[in-house]
Amino acid sequence: MTTNDDVASENSPQMTANLEKIEALSERLIKAVSGKSSTNPALSGPDRELFSNALNSYWHEMMQNPAKMFEHQAAYWGKSVKHYVEAQQVLSKGKLEAPSDAFTTDKRFSNPLWNTHPYFNFVKQQYLINAEAIAQAVDDVEDLDSTEKQRLKYFSQQIIDMMAPTNFLGTNPDALEKAVQTEGQSLLDGLENLVADLEANNGELIVKLADEKAFQLGENIATTPGKVIYRNKMMELIQYSPTTETVHETPLIMFPPWINKFYILDLKKQNSMIKWITEQGYTLFVVSWINPDESYADVGLEGYIEEGYLAAIREVKEITGVKQVNCIGYCIAGTTLSLTLSLLKKRGDKSIKSATFFTALTDFSNQGEFTPFLQNDFIDGIEAEVNEKGMLRSFIMARTFSFLRSNDLVYTPAIKSYMMGEAPPAFDLLYWNGDGANLPGKMAVQYLRGLCQSNEFADGGFTLMGETLNLKDVDVPLCSIACETDHIAAWKTCYRGVQQMGSTSKTFIVTQSGHIAGIVNPPSKNKYGHYTNDDLKLDADAWLEQAEFTQGSWWPRWESWLKKRSGKQVPARLPGDSTHPELCDAPGTYVMINSKV
Repeated sequence: MTTNDDVASENSPQMTANLEKIEALSERLIKAVSGKSSTNPALSGPDRELFSNALNSYWHEMMQNPAKMFEHQAAYWGKSVKHYVEAQQVLSKGKLEAPSDAFTTDKRFSNPLWNTHPYFNFVKQQYLINAEAIAQAVDDVEDLDSTEKQRLKYFSQQIIDMMAPTNFLGTNPDALEKAVQTEGQSLLDGLENLVADLEANNGELIVKLADEKAFQLGENIATTPGKVIYRNKMMELIQYSPTTETVHETPLIMFPPWINKFYILDLKKQNSMIKWITEQGYTLFVVSWINPDESYADVGLEGYIEEGYLAAIREVKEITGVKQVNCIGYCIAGTTLSLTLSLLKKRGDKSIKSATFFTALTDFSNQGEFTPFLQNDFIDGIEAEVNEKGMLRSFIMARTFSFLRSNDLVYTPAIKSYMMGEAPPAFDLLYWNGDGANLPGKMAVQYLRGLCQSNEFADGGFTLMGETLNLKDVDVPLCSIACETDHIAAWKTCYRGVQQMGSTSKTFIVTQSGHIAGIVNPPSKNKYGHYTNDDLKLDADAWLEQAEFTQGSWWPRWESWLKKRSGKQVPARLPGDSTHPELCDAPGTYVMINSKV
């Protein structure tokens, strides 16, 4: 009988070191997981009623039409048995080769071994047979309403994606090959990555998507020169330095979403929209929102409007000496810009000369891919969460967005980091994506209940700040940019909202690509084109069918539209004035506040 010391003495120095490292990592892993902060369980999945209703519907269908159910079951059994027999026949002939693969290409199975090795080919094909059977079973459920059916499809697909053989070491040839090639070092590195991610997020497993050490705000991203010239509890107001001798008289205020940080529009010099706008001769102000903590629990949408939008408009008018400003609102900030425009209409205030909306939803009658998360069980869970924590923590929103594209944003990064032992890439966009922000409790519930669930702004009126706000009150000249493959703010839904706005001067542009890449699309890249059509009375499908396609960025087209609404040329304005001293350099201090799990 040998002792552990005897075994260790027979191992190589590298093996001994690795064993010691595993022991240390295991201790850290246990400590990190034991420190996990609590999260309302309702936010981790649908209530049991959804699956109970689906099961009841399935059994009801089986009783009513047993032949159909048996047909589907027999087809599944037949495919599985046939698959097994074919594999056995090949092996019985002494051939270590896979049977012919009848399935289409899936990038998860790009390793040649999935097609050439009998074991991996068998695992892959059986997984795809199982996935097809689950999807068919969901399609066969007929007694659920459309919303429940959509949710059932979504959560069933999550199960299918989670059970992919690529997600497990023993059935992932890429991970196994690398483990052999590196003598197990890749697995140790992967365990180190796993433990580090858990420790960084208080026990919550959030896959790190980018190398955080590769970026420093103000040094290699968010570097456009400017100054913070105003600050309150909700935001810092940045005025960017001019790059032209003259500028348009009417200043431009950009309101980014407060779910993430503003520097998505100022990543690198090559793709910085902020830099590009200053180069076109505009006095540009950008709001950088606070990353709220629990002390902001009682801040609602009215707080963002009063101390964000209205405060920024007031200060910019004072600094520049003008009566009107142009505004941009991106995503949720575009939704809130619409609310602000309705409020100003009620008050007879004409401070906003024109409005630009980036991927902004204003009519929520079709909840799109967010339908699974906008039902009462999830929203009830969010209310319970914010009542306890005072805020909706950023990782909860990030997790929700990620699972809308789980293979790309959850499983593939996890495989590379935890099974392959790879370091996350130095990718600025992914760095920004991981730099989320919390939402104040009151604001989150107002938005989810009043706007997303009840659609009050477009249907009947949204009560806020003593007024009933309506979408039809948005009557300033406007330009709305939506993205063709946007899964967060579907372009057809953005279009429907614009159709209901009261303005007589509307421009609508659909750019190729998604929620971020479609907006951050500089002319120099000549990558994505865009669609335009002046007839906004058409339904969305007809609008796109009859639209004119232009290759290249939409930025110059929008700037041409903005130029007509920006007045004469005046001498370029330096940041601040005697009553607005420079508080600090851009990108400011609020953007540096990180979220904590």
